Amino acid sequence: MFVYPGRKVKEARCDDWRVMARAITALAALSIVALPGCGSSSDQSSTVPGGADADAVQVIKGWADELRSGDISAASDRFALPSVIQNGAPALRLTTRPQVEVFNQSLPCGAKLTAATSSGKYTIATFVLTERPGPGQCGNGVGETAKTAFVIHDGHIAEWRRVVDTEPTGPTSTAPII
Repeated sequence: MFVYPGRKVKEARCDDWRVMARAITALAALSIVALPGCGSSSDQSSTVPGGADADAVQVIKGWADELRSGDISAASDRFALPSVIQNGAPALRLTTRPQVEVFNQSLPCGAKLTAATSSGKYTIATFVLTERPGPGQCGNGVGETAKTAFVIHDGHIAEWRRVVDTEPTGPTSTAPII
């Protein structure tokens, strides 16, 4: 027994169910706090809405930020070699860094990542278009949205495919047309 001045206190033993219950509760609480940080080198939660993989979002956001600031070389370093790009034309396979730089240079707008969702192997990123330093002008595109489907492999962009985001042209009701 532990003896405190003026009173006796029963010694806690490991087979006491209350001590075990408290220990399990404390361990569970610590696990909830500690485990979200395990398993990835990047933040597990993204500041970009949509629920996409945080590592993929980090690569995509980095590319968009570098492109928007006019740093074509840094933006190009985010691409794997080889990589596949598709921007409204048949897909192209880029096998050299200069090819990737020409592609990035050809994009007239900068972009700010606003959302990212997952769809199979793709991360679908939504951007708001901006002006950026370099040749070309975004013009009327500024403020518009654009979507791109990315495949991220080993921290690099392996596929970049423009997603055509169209509004329905026909009736949206499910009622019969008379």
